[in-house]
Amino acid sequence: MRRLRTLLLAVLSAVALAAFGTSGASAADAATSARTPVVFVHGFTGNATHWITAEAGFRADGYSDRELFAYEYNWTQSNAISAGGLAAYVRQVLATTGAHQVDIVNHSMGGLVSNWYVKKLGGQPYVRHLASIAGANHGTTAAGACLVNLSCVEMFPGSAFLAALNAGDETPGNTQYATWYSPCDGVILPFTSTPLAGAANHLVPCQTHLGFLADIPTLQSVERFLMS
Repeated sequence: MRRLRTLLLAVLSAVALAAFGTSGASAADAATSARTPVVFVHGFTGNATHWITAEAGFRADGYSDRELFAYEYNWTQSNAISAGGLAAYVRQVLATTGAHQVDIVNHSMGGLVSNWYVKKLGGQPYVRHLASIAGANHGTTAAGACLVNLSCVEMFPGSAFLAALNAGDETPGNTQYATWYSPCDGVILPFTSTPLAGAANHLVPCQTHLGFLADIPTLQSVERFLMS
């Protein structure tokens, strides 16, 4: 099933990528100034291949390979542990690139990992932009189908993890926050779980949960946000 999803994403990417490249600066413009490194954070059952369309589109708009990174983690474990891994990964990216901050783009359960890093592990000063695509930021009832995994227990609405994560300011510090969510998501239930108080929240009229990963208009919107 995972192989089928990966193949589907690759096909969608090849078809859609031709439409990319209109939202950001030209490659010639980008060559004159370094971009903030982007760290992509996948969701439940995901991996780095989920970002092939986004990465290809960003490259088309002038990002270099040294500015694009995909964090992979064990999605069955506690999101707090995965967030600890993200903290170490960001430190590595900063050391490698010489940058002072990163931009984070997450999908699905990656929202919980990213938000825990920013709010609970001192990551906020190191994150310039945080973009959440179909993020399970306030949980999803769909997690009831995978409660054998601690990550899903934490992702189920009403969990102690979510209560701790979302207590207080949902968008702290000087980081800029944005979300993209849709009533056609089908996995984030309710779909209004994604928006964060204080963020720029973008309602996408109709896009599926995995479809977001190859949705060119959304990815272009994310890129414009990162460049703001």
